[in-house]
Amino acid sequence: MLDWLKNINKDYPEFWKDYLTKFETKPNKFVVLSTETSGLNPDKDVVLSLGAFSVIDDSIVIKESFETVLLQYKYLQDNGLSNEFIIESKMMKMPEPDALEAFVKFIGNSILVGHHINFDIEMLNAALERLNCGRLKNEALDVDVMYRKLTDINDKQFSLDDLCEIYKIPKSDRNSSSEDAYRIGLLFLKLKSRLGIK
Repeated sequence: MLDWLKNINKDYPEFWKDYLTKFETKPNKFVVLSTETSGLNPDKDVVLSLGAFSVIDDSIVIKESFETVLLQYKYLQDNGLSNEFIIESKMMKMPEPDALEAFVKFIGNSILVGHHINFDIEMLNAALERLNCGRLKNEALDVDVMYRKLTDINDKQFSLDDLCEIYKIPKSDRNSSSEDAYRIGLLFLKLKSRLGIK
């Protein structure tokens, strides 16, 4: 049976129904985001942490941020992985369903921005599917694709560190999804102005 048929008249959770209504208006902000995951397979791996910042009027709005570690104890235990990351993190900790609901409320209909954003979105969509939700509907921009468009380079991908080095954005000693999201935000502002994106 076709996947879209099973979603007709599907009874979504309330937060998802509310999210879907947000797309009746145009987005008024960008949200830069980064995820840390247990691996690269959306079907088998999970999101371990999420970091995001709003970008409004060419500024990263620090007070409009989202940062959490997802409590994935069962996944880690089932796969023989350490939960040290969760225990030692000073970030807010939430179970996956609560974190995804809060994140979806945070992003609303904003345009999402990331580095290799399609992977982040696929990981989030896989997690949303476990909650009987649909797929994210937000438009998305990728800073790697933006840079390659600006420089007319089509045969190479650039790491986040490569792009930050090119634009002289300092690397932090702290390795977190929020730190990466902030660096993506700085890159996005530089690329956005050079590409004339409003």
